[in-house]
Amino acid sequence: MLRLSLSTFRDRWELFIGAILSVAVGVALVQASMLVLTATGKPRIPPGLSRQDEDKMREGFVGAATVMGMTAFLAMFLAVFIVSSTFAYTVAQRRRELALLRMVGGSRQQLRVLLLSESLLLGLIGAALGVPLGVVAKYAQTWLLIEIGLLPNGFTADWQPWAVVVAGVMGVGVALAGVFAASLRAAKIRPLEALRETGAASTVMTESRWLIGLAFAACTVAMVVWAQGADLIGAMMAALGISMFGAVAMSMLSPLVVPFMAWLFGIVLRGSPLAGLAQANLRDGVRRSAATAAPLIVLVSLLLGLTGTFASLAAAGGEEAKRSVNAQLVVTSTGTGADRIAKIDGVAVASIQTTVDIVVTMAEKNVHSGIVAVDPNTYARTHNLPPGVDLSGLTGNTIVTGPARHADRIPVGTVMAVDVAGQPLSLTVVSRMPETLETGDSFLIPRQTLPTAVLEKGTTETVVQVAEGYDPAVVARRIEDAGFDRVQTVSDWATTRAENAQDGNVKILTVLMGLAGLYALMAVINSVVVAGAERRREFAVARVTGLTRPQVVAAAVIESVAVAIIGLALGCLVAGAGLVGIGGATNKAVGTAVVSVPWTLLALVTLGSVFVVALTSGITAVMATREQPVSLATIRE
Repeated sequence: MLRLSLSTFRDRWELFIGAILSVAVGVALVQASMLVLTATGKPRIPPGLSRQDEDKMREGFVGAATVMGMTAFLAMFLAVFIVSSTFAYTVAQRRRELALLRMVGGSRQQLRVLLLSESLLLGLIGAALGVPLGVVAKYAQTWLLIEIGLLPNGFTADWQPWAVVVAGVMGVGVALAGVFAASLRAAKIRPLEALRETGAASTVMTESRWLIGLAFAACTVAMVVWAQGADLIGAMMAALGISMFGAVAMSMLSPLVVPFMAWLFGIVLRGSPLAGLAQANLRDGVRRSAATAAPLIVLVSLLLGLTGTFASLAAAGGEEAKRSVNAQLVVTSTGTGADRIAKIDGVAVASIQTTVDIVVTMAEKNVHSGIVAVDPNTYARTHNLPPGVDLSGLTGNTIVTGPARHADRIPVGTVMAVDVAGQPLSLTVVSRMPETLETGDSFLIPRQTLPTAVLEKGTTETVVQVAEGYDPAVVARRIEDAGFDRVQTVSDWATTRAENAQDGNVKILTVLMGLAGLYALMAVINSVVVAGAERRREFAVARVTGLTRPQVVAAAVIESVAVAIIGLALGCLVAGAGLVGIGGATNKAVGTAVVSVPWTLLALVTLGSVFVVALTSGITAVMATREQPVSLATIRE
């Protein structure tokens, strides 16, 4: 069997090259991700940093670790998905060849062993290529994480031999897992049915395909329903699951959609002979169309689903911040002078909130960021406090835990140790803020408790409530004339906060979108190339019946573009399901459904996918029609 597998690889290498590259890239990414992830677990913090800069750097290491973990997981998922779909289509293309093996005495068990042997070779070759590629991937990932600001300059990930072994074993496992189902299906088909292309051999929607497709579709619907009542963290995880499970479901069930789309396509381009030929090919080549559409479904569902999810969460955070403020303007300043804002004509209330550089010790953990000094009276007048929050006791040596510390469950009455410029203080917790969509502040402290020197060094946001009968725009100009450069409306301020909160998510998405785009590009090109390479006789027959070579190529391009549109439409359906779940979760959190659709990304993905598919199918069709049609029209491939 090994010798036969080697012979198959040598003679029909074009059927396996895409799966080999998928495994190689998966091995490389897993290997590189594990090396970088291990290095971020032991961060090297350079000396001389301020406490806030040190916290920011540690948060960057945590973000980088998150990215690497998601990258490794996503790489394995995409590798299994692409290898399985590619190999399933490859096995379908080789029905006659496998049937002949059965006719000359091969058993079902031997056929399964043959296919699994081929997958083992595929995995070994992919792993062998992926290990050296992983060295390049490690440097590329490190450079990218430094460029987007998650890792500091000079960061390096040491070489670990175990990462090579783990990644290689996972690569071989991915190949075997991806081919196992295809080998079982191939062994069940009777040899005569495969030779004549009748019965089970001609059925695209097999029992296993129905079962997997409907099961994953049911799970997708269940997650959409569950996300309606989940918190935002749960909804975010559900959105990721919806993107992955929905992509699998749509890929399995896509053959049901192809005939309808072919009919619709024929109506739109009625009267064109080439469009009619493309429509007929779509109806006849359902398996081929489904194999080409599958990676596009994954691409769109993951990219649009994840991007829309993070953007919706950020927009919901901005909406929540806007609703939490009972004012019209926010003034940002540094140093002293914020006290002058309350004396400006038209200002009814001015709540001064200064982020200060002090240390709060919490269960042997030092907190440096998000500590805000406020005046409790003006703060309560300019903010819509959550139910159960009372700031009347925030006087003297007291403290209130903010939304960022909600998960720590610090009880009221706890005494916190605070270091204020070298001076120790003991502050008692008098109230607790509930969790919010964005991270929020860590602690609120009375301004009167802190010395002026500490307040002068902080950044201050003054929330301004405009007096009745005054135009906020006029008051804003008066504040600017008083020497305050940055005056924003509450709406603009909330939008800016949402964009800043989205910044970290954008960095993560930059890496993940690049990964998903790379895999989808490889899979699409491979599917189109495999499909085109196996259609030489079909193209020859079309030319013999009177079509010119350019017309045959044009018909192939039209057909591929139609398949790309089908994949994009199904992917958008999955992404839309994820956004429905997020909309329900944001409605529960802030009282209104907040959904952000990434239209720009959708346009870019659509144009890019159509261009890649059209270009690849055109080049493949040109190469497949190089020979004289008469010499190919009378043979069976």
